[in-house]
Parts: sequence; C-alpha cells; structure tokens
Amino acid sequence: MASTVTAVSVGLGLSCSSTRKLTQTRNPSSSRLSFCSIKMAVSVEEEKKKKSFTLEKSEEAFSAAKEMMPGGVNSPVRAFKSVGGQPILFDSVKGSHMRDIDGNEYIDYVGSWGPAIIGHADDKVLAALAETMKKGTSFGAPCLLENILAEMVIKAVPSIEMVRFVNSGTEACMGVLRLARAYTGREKIIKFEGCYHGHADPFLVKAGSGVATLGLPDSPGVPKAATYETLTAPYNDIAAVENLFENNKGDICGIILEPVVGNAGFIPPQPEFISALRRITEENNALLIFDEVMTGFRLSYGGAQEYFGITPDLTTLGKIIGGGLPVGAYGGRREIMEMVAPAGPMYQAGTLSGNPLAMTAGIHTLKRLQEPGSYEYLEKITSELVQGIIDAGKKTGHAICGGNISGMFGFFFTEGPVHNFADAKKSDTAKFARFYQGMLREGVYLAPSQFEAGFTSLAHTAEDIQKTIAAAEKVLRQI
Repeated sequence: MASTVTAVSVGLGLSCSSTRKLTQTRNPSSSRLSFCSIKMAVSVEEEKKKKSFTLEKSEEAFSAAKEMMPGGVNSPVRAFKSVGGQPILFDSVKGSHMRDIDGNEYIDYVGSWGPAIIGHADDKVLAALAETMKKGTSFGAPCLLENILAEMVIKAVPSIEMVRFVNSGTEACMGVLRLARAYTGREKIIKFEGCYHGHADPFLVKAGSGVATLGLPDSPGVPKAATYETLTAPYNDIAAVENLFENNKGDICGIILEPVVGNAGFIPPQPEFISALRRITEENNALLIFDEVMTGFRLSYGGAQEYFGITPDLTTLGKIIGGGLPVGAYGGRREIMEMVAPAGPMYQAGTLSGNPLAMTAGIHTLKRLQEPGSYEYLEKITSELVQGIIDAGKKTGHAICGGNISGMFGFFFTEGPVHNFADAKKSDTAKFARFYQGMLREGVYLAPSQFEAGFTSLAHTAEDIQKTIAAAEKVLRQI
C-alpha cells in the first residue's frame, strides 16, 4: 500500500514559543488560542517505521482546530459525531489511497464525497492544472474553457440544452429552485425525505406525516416563511406525491429529487417511481428536477437520467464536473434557461463561477471518463465490493443489506429492504460506528456516517477490493 501513495511532508513543525508569538502578533489581547501541541511535520521514512495505528497528531491538531473553527471542521459530517472517535486530518491523497498526518494509509471510499471518480490527484489533471495556473487562477471574465466544458456537459446530459456554472451543489440547487419558480410562476416545491439539496433555507425541511403541507425548519435560523412552500413526501411513494398535487392544485412549480438517494445512505428508486414522477409533473404542468450533484457522470456518462432513461426538465450538477475543485452547475431546456440573467429576468451571479481551474479539472476528468470501459469497470469492482461485504456480514451473523449502481454504493445494518429514509433509520447505527472504527484500524476509510453513500474510482484495483472485503470480514467477526 505504501508504494502507491506519494506523501508530502507537511513541514509545519510549529513550536510552542513560535506559535505563541504568531498568535500574539495577530491579536495581542487574546491568549485563547494555543497551538503549542501541534507537531505536524510528517516524514515519510519516519512514519514507515511505525507499526501501530495511532492518531496522536490528528488529536493534537483537531484540539487546536476546535478553538478556531466551529466543531473543528468546515463541514459537519467530518467531525465523526455519528461514529465517535477521533476525526482524521489528512496530509495527501493519490489514486485510491489517502495518508493522514500520523502516517497511516487508507483505501478510500469517500473520494472527496464523490468528485474523485478517476482517482485522487490524477497525473494528467494535475499537469493540465499546472499549465492553466501559469495563465492565472481567476479572471472574473469569460474564458474559452467555459465553452469547452459547457459543450461537453450539453453533449453528455440528455436534459441540458444550456448550462450555468456556479461554485457548489448548494448554489446550483438554490439557482434551480429560483428558476423553476420564475418559469412556472408558482412557489411550492416538492422534495423527498432523506434527499439533501444543500443548506439553502427552503431545502432544510424535516419530512414526516402530518407536516406534508407545511414545512418545518430543520435548523435554527431558518424562518418558517422560508420553508412554508416546501412540501415533503417519502422517497419511492408515488401515492404521497399524487396527494400533494391533488391538495395543492396549480400551486406546485415542480419536484426536486436525488434520482438515487445518497444522503440517507444508498437508496435506489423502485421500478416505475421516476417514470411516475415524470408523468405526474407533465400532467400538472410542473417541472421535474434531478439533483445529480452526486449521480451526474457517476452512474453513467449521462448521469442517472441516461441510466434510467427518464429526462427531467432541469438538472443540477457538481462534484465530478469540477474534478475535485469547487464547482456546481444547473441546466435544462433552452426555453427555461433563457429565463436566467442576463438572457432573462431571473437573477443569479457568482464571482468565481466558471473559473479556469475548475473548468480545466472538469474537462480532463470527463475526457478520462469517455474512455471505453470506464463505467463497466466501475460496475465490476463496486458490485464485487458490496457483495463481498454483504456476504461477510451474513457469514458472521449480522443483519445487513446493500447495493450499488456503477461506482456508487451503500449498505445498512438491517435486514431491509431499504426504500426510503424511514427504512434506513432502522439500521443499527451503533453497530455501524463500531464497524467504522474497526475498518479505520484496518486501513479502510469509509464515509463517517451510516447515512452517506460510498464511492469507488477508476484508480481502485482488484487488490484494493479484496483487501477491503478481507478487512470487513475480520472486523465483522470482532463486533
């Protein structure tokens, strides 16, 4: 494993005295922050000699981080709240592997939460980025690279005739909701329990019986007025959707969904669910919106809509189209997209949208995915991985179920089947936490939550898969 990762020395090596001096220079009146305990200089040769699993440096760095950043992280799931234990601080990634600041190495199944579909730090992508950086990192003006990536996206995704690039999946979903409301002249939107569409106010809604016609904010600071027009239904429940349209005739602008749920664990649609949504929206002159931030260019080159053969009116994208750099996009039929400023009256803007680095990484990532056999390989290794883990679970006496589509997968510690978030919540999360910690010690990095999908990449090898299955069986026997 060590030979597959090229680690780079962090080289921070902050001493107690120098750190205090730095802190006092920034804020002479404050002695709150102390970095004395951070000793992060990582030497590859030194760490190779270590045989025991330790997170000492991560513990020290995370303790300091908690004094500077809420919860010590910049995105909540990274804090390991649902699995316990010590969050890991990473130093380098390459291919299918990651190395933390303590020198531990892992086979990675998070993939930066999806973007790393061709593997981390791909040589060709890095080389292209190096050339682009010579010309500048941000222009704040149009560049030819935007045209190139836009053309690639339009050719690939069935629903997209025009596209607008933004900087995150959240921003893409904010824009697409505003666009759907502007185009239809209606305000109500249907989303599904367990589907995550970013942290914009209208999407932070708790679903459940009795609140289907009045969204309840799922976070402090979200006013009821922001979620009043958000209607919710259980995923895979066609009757619930039909009832919402019946009770809100002429008021619903559209339906937004993850065509395959990834933010409640891996939950695929049941047969006819998505086609029924297409029929219902057409019958009610509403829009069907696929949030393909996760599934876009992952289930197939044309995303979930190509895979399932159902074309929505609008689509959001992210992750893979930026090749690991911050990016998002929304697109759809030309007549709808021409509502977007400056072509139309619906305003949306972004300082770094379409920046040359994200466009470059996206272009070269998509080029790699176009190579013959890419998605067949992802399906092969991922199905072997999931079936191996499920077989190991059953062999060792655990209730377990799961599945995959191409390079997206998940499993639950429950007999299943899992068709929606309510089913997913039956999973034994305490057992998952024990399994997770055991897999870390065996050198396997999974998403630190039962309710997150996993991802493979073209860089994962047959050896990676077999090592992971063997590790899973070992841990499952222990727990």
